[in-house]
Amino acid sequence: MKNMKKIVALSMTAAVMAAAFAMPAMAEGTVTCVDDLPGKTIGVQLGTTGDIYASDYEEEGSTIERFNKGNDAVMALKQGKLDCVIIDEQPAKAFVEKNDDLTILDEEMALEEYAIAVSKDNAELTEKINGALAELKEEGTVDSIIANYIGDDTKGTCPYESPEDVDRSNGTLVMATNAYFPPYEYYEGQEVVGIDVDMAQAIADKLGMELQVDDIDFDAIIAAVKSGKADIGVAGMTVTEDRLKNIDFTDTYATAKQVIIVRK
Repeated sequence: MKNMKKIVALSMTAAVMAAAFAMPAMAEGTVTCVDDLPGKTIGVQLGTTGDIYASDYEEEGSTIERFNKGNDAVMALKQGKLDCVIIDEQPAKAFVEKNDDLTILDEEMALEEYAIAVSKDNAELTEKINGALAELKEEGTVDSIIANYIGDDTKGTCPYESPEDVDRSNGTLVMATNAYFPPYEYYEGQEVVGIDVDMAQAIADKLGMELQVDDIDFDAIIAAVKSGKADIGVAGMTVTEDRLKNIDFTDTYATAKQVIIVRK
């Protein structure tokens, strides 16, 4: 009888252990929603709004790893050095499309709007750009530029082309950007392309100017505009109270989301 009890007990123990091994284990550091962020290692692109949102979690024990390029943060996530990456939705989609071991959580971090950074000392340029933007929005050009880079049915179907008769006698419009933020700005061969580049080109066309695109670190863009090294900063840049202390912004031209990328 005692031996029978031992056999039953051993059988039950084996069954419990087998069930435990059969259940999928939740990996340490897994992020499945925003509530999981405290205590995790979060990757962001330095100086972005993703950096700002992630910084709020440092007081809750999170470690924030900051990278000059969003792609570097994504590579660190793939290598298991991060629990997640917080970044804008469209770049996130571009990264996930190229990396089938990554996914974007359904729960968004925040909604935000993009605008063009202009020096506080150059109110005249801000006014001119706002006028050009208003015309481009009314003509449907801004929507068309965005649709050419985003959308299953419209991607690649409506590229922006400058009018042939543009008078560019009003000088050069220098645009500071960070070209690692697809589809807003990225390299195609040796050329920087994307939504922001096409939009800046359309604005330059309206203003009768040549467009010059300078690729620099994201966290250096505002300083470049403030110092006069660049006329405008266009890099999927969100209007925030902190940024408004140092720079002016034009009217907004796009709505975006902050999202979380994780390993599948």
